[in-house]
Amino acid sequence: MPLPENIIKHIQNLPESFQAEVLDFVEYLESKIIKGKKYEGEETDWSKLSLSFAMRDMEDEDSPYSLSDLKERYT
Repeated sequence: MPLPENIIKHIQNLPESFQAEVLDFVEYLESKIIKGKKYEGEETDWSKLSLSFAMRDMEDEDSPYSLSDLKERYT
């Protein structure tokens, strides 16, 4: 039996109050899909913006580290 038919079969056996809960849940899942499509890629944009604000004017600051501090040493 295809999944949609199987779901309908089970829902029909539930009391009406539970059917209303199932409907609410399905609408919630649909809203997550719509919201995901609406904001797709926006999170990356905000991350880049946040990083650029956090790092602004840092290129002019003196670093407490030298290149020798950054090099790995093997003994």
